[in-house]
Amino acid sequence: MSGITEPLTFPPAMSGEEVGGDPFDGAVMRAIRGCDAGLVCYRIAADRMGAALVMTPEVPLQQAMVMLPLCGVGFQNALGALAPPEVAVHLAWAGGILVNGAACGAFRACASTQDPEAVPDWLVVGFELPLTLAAIPGEVPDQTALFEEGCAEVAPERLVEAWARHTLNWIARWEDEGAKALHSEWRGLAHGLGETVVQDGWPGTFLGVDEAFGMLLRDSETTHLIPLTTLLEEAP
Repeated sequence: MSGITEPLTFPPAMSGEEVGGDPFDGAVMRAIRGCDAGLVCYRIAADRMGAALVMTPEVPLQQAMVMLPLCGVGFQNALGALAPPEVAVHLAWAGGILVNGAACGAFRACASTQDPEAVPDWLVVGFELPLTLAAIPGEVPDQTALFEEGCAEVAPERLVEAWARHTLNWIARWEDEGAKALHSEWRGLAHGLGETVVQDGWPGTFLGVDEAFGMLLRDSETTHLIPLTTLLEEAP
């Protein structure tokens, strides 16, 4: 446990629970047992932090998976508000977080079903973020940690609270306005657009995403559509 002395503050539609283990796994177990939507499990240690949100979608899983990039946008908005202005945050389609161009944690997702057409009983989206590097800086130039990128003054507790607020705001916008605003915001943050990437063993040019944020990957012969549901982890 991190030794947080005061409970974190969450919006009225959410509640928080500090956990001793992996917050993503903790949120999945609580979802399986039937907790209320809006629960945020979190853990803050000296070298890393993480948080995960339990949701109960009212749409089929294929549509509900928009919560993965949505939570990423919420994170970027949160860190962008707390970090110095020169700190750049980008999002990889498969959930990766990049800070100043280097990998710095990632988002994960798990649901009660993997059937794209089924309405899931629950969906959990969470992130883990290194605060300090285990390796000597420079040994892993493609990886970084939050405190290595000029964010030593960012309190992890405030980042979890801000992530919850910004994510809730984006969920409300998505419900009221549809996905257009979210698509626009995400495209401005997306890492690798127009570049050659490899996803699910397929190399190709990352052209963008469809309405449901499925990846459009162009190889020499055709354009493949890779649904977000391929990123789901299996429920225990």
